[in-house]
Amino acid sequence: MVFEKQLTGSILQAVRAEFGVDPDPARIVLQHTNPDFEGDVTFVVFGIVKQLKAAPEEAGRKIGEFLVANGDLVEGYSVVKGFLNLLIARQHWMAAMQKALMDPAFGTRKPEPDAHPVVIEYSSPNTNKPLHLGHIRNNLLGWSVAEILKANGQDVRKVNLVNDRGIHICKSMLAWQKTGNGETPESSGIKGDHLAGKYYVAFDRMLKEELAGLVKKGMSGEEAMKKSTLMEEAREMLRRWEAGDPGVRELWKRMNGWVYEGFDSTYKALGVDFDKIYYESDTYVEGKKIVQEGLAEKVFYRRPDGSVWIDLTADKLDEKVILRADGTSVYITQDIGTARLRYDDFSFSRMIYVVGNEQDYHFRVLKIIISRLGMGFSEWSDAIEHLSYGMVDLPSGKMKSREGTVVDADDLIEGMRSETEARTRELGKIGDFESVEAHELYRVLAMGALKYYILKVDPEKRMLYNPEESIDIHGNTGPFIQYAYARIRSVLRKADATEQVAGYASMEVSSYEGMNEKEKTLVCHLAGYPDAVREAGEKLSPAVVAHYVYEAARLYNQFYHDHTIVDPARENTSMFRLQLSVWAARVMASATHLLGMEMPERM
Repeated sequence: MVFEKQLTGSILQAVRAEFGVDPDPARIVLQHTNPDFEGDVTFVVFGIVKQLKAAPEEAGRKIGEFLVANGDLVEGYSVVKGFLNLLIARQHWMAAMQKALMDPAFGTRKPEPDAHPVVIEYSSPNTNKPLHLGHIRNNLLGWSVAEILKANGQDVRKVNLVNDRGIHICKSMLAWQKTGNGETPESSGIKGDHLAGKYYVAFDRMLKEELAGLVKKGMSGEEAMKKSTLMEEAREMLRRWEAGDPGVRELWKRMNGWVYEGFDSTYKALGVDFDKIYYESDTYVEGKKIVQEGLAEKVFYRRPDGSVWIDLTADKLDEKVILRADGTSVYITQDIGTARLRYDDFSFSRMIYVVGNEQDYHFRVLKIIISRLGMGFSEWSDAIEHLSYGMVDLPSGKMKSREGTVVDADDLIEGMRSETEARTRELGKIGDFESVEAHELYRVLAMGALKYYILKVDPEKRMLYNPEESIDIHGNTGPFIQYAYARIRSVLRKADATEQVAGYASMEVSSYEGMNEKEKTLVCHLAGYPDAVREAGEKLSPAVVAHYVYEAARLYNQFYHDHTIVDPARENTSMFRLQLSVWAARVMASATHLLGMEMPERM
């Protein structure tokens, strides 16, 4: 909070002077004043009234009087029950603005030297299908949290774990083998990840047909699944893959290669990247090795059928399979291996997994297993964190995927771009744009709409993504913020070309005395940007930054609507308002970068 250190010191001084006691500084709780009351900062008096042996109102009044009489930071106060609302003198807001204008990295912190890195995992796709709507939220959330942690001075490594092996991968491979007739992305014109997804769906269709036939012969659904020759072929393919069968491995590499090209295209469209990519086909080997070590140390136990388990009943959970009876691994196996490989790679202080809340149990189990594995593991088990987020849905009937069962990421992105183009043309917002520039604007607005709408929701909440609502230029949306920014850039371009105020950038705003209430409200909000970045980092929530930057755009629009920015009759005021506009644009650009949004220079 702006002035927090100064105010805390002054309040402690007031308490010592007025009441003769020396309270714990941690009990000096400051917060932003409720908008319904006059003031900038509120001191919660309740936290120290017992020590003062005074009524909250009396204590607040005495402290407020002392602060106004001693020093120039506080110019007024009011007491509402146990809350002391303090009015900060305007010259201090001007000084804060001047300091911010001189700091190109305002709101962010430099990396801490020699700090152990924070590793954050997101995306984690399967190579049997394209990325879908859930992956969009996952990728945008993971990338944004990584950037927010960087802005808080942390050394961050962004990693991805590609689930490139397992029974689901074998299903796509087997269906292609049986029905593909050599089809490739080049021969079909289908994007590689979509082609793999096509055969995953084909396997499901073939399996349903087989099961229906078995049930018709009198089997139960469970019996039919056990007798399915198709499922047995898929399981046999997995066993052959783990045994290193050359033919199976060659097909696996070929189809996964198609998928990786498709993923890279989608990642580029989303604007996300990674410092390192891990592959389950590598990490599961390390995981199986650790399981053998754990068996020797009696962390795990083997059942008569050969499967390996861990008993978690002491942790009020259940028993968990670690290796199947046929020796093949499960998800937890490779996660154990991946965790150790990452610690060896980075010696991390935190390992944050961005994974949906349906995997809460899985990560509780992983953390317990790591803590039980002893030397080389238990000392960093507490570093494991699960950033659990809710699912994201679309209104019924919106942008259905090619598969008809999930919302495809590529379809959603293209649908957003097309809808944004139609809406922008309808509103007449493209003016004299050349064709290439116009299409770039549609892309920037569409992705800004998508990213903002998803990230403005607290991660823990399930959300409904409404594409039409997300591109409304008048709502709590990305395009609203982008339009406000473009408006500021237009104002500044005109000012740069206006001789009377062309030197506004050299103005010392700390000496300006004419700030009115609307201007002060905007100054106060902009000065709170570092608080928003810090809070977002503590909560691992881009929603904090999203709400902050929307309010910045809203306040600037009000300021712009109510005041003439460049007034030929008031040169000093014009130059101050231009400096305020510069600051607003910088803060909005910084905040939206943390959300992965691009900002248009004009609209």
